[in-house]
Amino acid sequence: MNKLNVLISLITEDNDYQLEQAASAQAAAPELGVGVQIIYANNDAVQQTQQILSYIQAPSKRPDAILVEPVGTGMPQVAKAAVAAGIAWVVINAGVDYIPQLRQHALVPIFSIVSDHEQIGKIQGQQIASILGDEGCVLHIEGPGVRDVAKLRTRGMTSTKPPGIAVKTFRGDWTQRSGYHAIESWLSLSTSRDLHVGMIASQNDDMAMGAHRAFEEIADPRARDAWLRLPITGCDGVPKAGQAWVAQGWLTATIICPPLMGDAMRMLVAALKNGSQPLERTVVAPKSFPALEKLQRANGQAAR
Repeated sequence: MNKLNVLISLITEDNDYQLEQAASAQAAAPELGVGVQIIYANNDAVQQTQQILSYIQAPSKRPDAILVEPVGTGMPQVAKAAVAAGIAWVVINAGVDYIPQLRQHALVPIFSIVSDHEQIGKIQGQQIASILGDEGCVLHIEGPGVRDVAKLRTRGMTSTKPPGIAVKTFRGDWTQRSGYHAIESWLSLSTSRDLHVGMIASQNDDMAMGAHRAFEEIADPRARDAWLRLPITGCDGVPKAGQAWVAQGWLTATIICPPLMGDAMRMLVAALKNGSQPLERTVVAPKSFPALEKLQRANGQAAR
């Protein structure tokens, strides 16, 4: 088999988990004998579609496979164009319904691999319970509503948080900048002082750190210190970002979601060698960092 050329399309460079996705692909490439090109869509679904189509439509730069983490929808028409051109198509971290139909007559691998986003949300709800107990108020920073990732994480969190926990929700785009602006805008409202907030729970670590930055810039020292004492949790748990921020005390907890690009490439190469289709959908389990039991013990001791 000739050396495979793989195009990887990611959401943004301004996000530690996306950079970890890229790193996992680059680490897997030499062991698999695969050439990798990575492009970023700058959080723009239209730009992502145009970027990928430019590779499909130009024979001189057409890859053997495309691995894509969509900004918005799963791009069914782009997927059809790729498969029609003999390009394998792999969707990362997005629920799409067109894969079974595409696989019926395809001559190339087509599959998806996702983190269990509802379980991520459930763990976050359990972290909230471990930190606040049965009552309190959480500022919740969600990802973009156009994707099922944010919706599933919110559904999971809502299902496991105690009923007595109130949730005030803000919207971000997975970047530190968006978390910062969400909290900065809210703090500028007089009503922000009427809410007795007990913690901040963000759907990723970058937005959580953006919230932390917004608190750091509060002018009143007493108010700043009060906000900075609040527990802040995130998700993704990249070793050099989320896990490091927990170790440094900037975040109280995160949820480790392993990068999926390297595993997706291994599945792809194995399928091409065997002339087979991988499982239609592979789901990867997350875990709390620190473990829920440790988090509960730590907060119980702090309460005492």
